[in-house]
Amino acid sequence: MKITQAEFVISSTTFSQCPKADRPEYALIGRSNVGKSSLINALTGRKKLAKISGSPGKTILINHFLINREWYLVDLPGYGFAKRSKTERAKWQKMIRNYILNRRNLMALFLLVDLRLPPQQIDMEFVEWLGISQIPFVIVFTKADKLKNMQAANKLKAYRERLLENWEELPEMIVTSSKTGSGKEEMLAYVERTNTFFKNKAG
Repeated sequence: MKITQAEFVISSTTFSQCPKADRPEYALIGRSNVGKSSLINALTGRKKLAKISGSPGKTILINHFLINREWYLVDLPGYGFAKRSKTERAKWQKMIRNYILNRRNLMALFLLVDLRLPPQQIDMEFVEWLGISQIPFVIVFTKADKLKNMQAANKLKAYRERLLENWEELPEMIVTSSKTGSGKEEMLAYVERTNTFFKNKAG
């Protein structure tokens, strides 16, 4: 798949404000400052499509981008550390849960994880919640360019071992770098394959 068109559509404060669920949709989520905006820009080839901030917790809305006029890419608020009040963070969490559980055209979540770090409890808990909630997801490792090949391989091994403690079958994993573009083709190939299920379901 090649992305020839990408445009920002709307920022929503609630699930009910999202666009009509008439196209397949893929949402990116992860801890604050994991690199969601950078990855969106790398995927679409548009350097300024998603705003990048050095401050964790900058994205506080559900941001929809229409890709090739065929499917939606969604930037969800990051979870974890953010310079916001507990009340605001609780409101975001409720908004995110409502979106994930009720958005009927959501084909899969891309769960972004910083490959440089050891498995984080907050990420593992979110993975468990996705499994319990039966939400399709792909673990997308970010910032791979900041590691040597052997370091990256060891980090991946640690994640696989941690996941196998609770999972009989590992979820799909894609290693990416917004800087080098690695993993972009794999993510778009996943979208292309999965879009056919939406077409079949709609038909």
